[in-house]
Amino acid sequence: MKCRHCRSEIKLPLVDLGSAPPSNAYLAEQDLHAPERWFPLRVLVCENCWLVQTEDFAKADELFDADYAYFSSFSSSWLAHCERYVEDMSEGFGLCAQSHVVEIAANDGYLLKYFLSRGIPCTGVEPTASTAAVARSRGIEIIEGFFGLDMARELVGQGKEADLTVANNVLAHVPDINDFVAGFAVLLKPQGVATFEFPHLLRLMVENQFDTIYHEHFSYLSLTAVKNIFSENGMMIFDVQELPTHGGSLRVFAQRTDTGTRPVHDRVRLLLEREDAIGMRTSAYYAGFQARAEKVKDDFVSFLIETKRAGKKVAAYGAAAKGNTLMNFAGIRSDLIPYVVDKNPAKQGKFMPGSRIPIMAPAVLERDRPDYLVVLPWNIAAEVRDQNSRLIDLGTKFVTAVPKLEIA
Repeated sequence: MKCRHCRSEIKLPLVDLGSAPPSNAYLAEQDLHAPERWFPLRVLVCENCWLVQTEDFAKADELFDADYAYFSSFSSSWLAHCERYVEDMSEGFGLCAQSHVVEIAANDGYLLKYFLSRGIPCTGVEPTASTAAVARSRGIEIIEGFFGLDMARELVGQGKEADLTVANNVLAHVPDINDFVAGFAVLLKPQGVATFEFPHLLRLMVENQFDTIYHEHFSYLSLTAVKNIFSENGMMIFDVQELPTHGGSLRVFAQRTDTGTRPVHDRVRLLLEREDAIGMRTSAYYAGFQARAEKVKDDFVSFLIETKRAGKKVAAYGAAAKGNTLMNFAGIRSDLIPYVVDKNPAKQGKFMPGSRIPIMAPAVLERDRPDYLVVLPWNIAAEVRDQNSRLIDLGTKFVTAVPKLEIA
């Protein structure tokens, strides 16, 4: 396989999670009588540019289809994060009614609605029809399709150059990362700013977050790799912030290389030096991750078998993509976790891909009163506990499996 950025031959393995169907390909009841499409789930490291990436099997249009079921608006903590972002960007860059904001992967309008409420003109780009329809219902202009150089040129031709572009949790999702990044250098006004948020590879490694690996994530990103990709596609990073979201993310600020005049903040240099110091540009750094992932799997399966033998009730919360990675890697089926609950109505009544565990509304928890509730989206475990505090009073214990098995 050749690196999707620098085209070097890549052979260094990070982890092999077996095989799985696409993590957001939830099944309707009639789908249970048909086979699913499974793809190998292996991740490799480029020893030339240090981009970590999945082996190419699934294509983007197979992953982000009309029935895509991930809607961003169902996490209150994420919405609060986005509202703060809009406030900070609006004030920090002087955005007003004469400005134009473009969000790539606008999903259901979870973020642009806050710009709209401030009277700041905005446009969203979103390839999935299900989420785009919800965004439009909020009064947001949505262009349905995949972003890249061609779309950027079309937007500029329509007079939609951007003062600010937003790309939250999408940089890792694009198979042609060079074309994607180059599009921002075309779309931005000369002094425009682009922000990108993505899970930090450093946190994935340190916190053993192997369940954030799934086919939708084509790349796993360090600042080192992102800086290389940006500089070769007309963009320059001038600042970076470390965020707690999604288990530890980066927010990168970038400008056009040819016209941007903002000075580069020391935070960029310091984080690059930290990545170097811990060895992220050495092959040795990536050794041992497979064994750590397998230990999480073994501990989790052992816990579920023990609780079953003890006659205890177990349920799971959050039909999240990361949960599907864990379930399929561990081979967990409905005999060990009989159901998963989720707040998203688009997922309720469906079944988890691969494991085929049914997804129900959260109201079932108070009726069933499980002894253990496994929180699959561990990054919002505190939010889940707060929303389900009544279960604690009823004796339910909350469980997370990553980065290690914890019961509270």
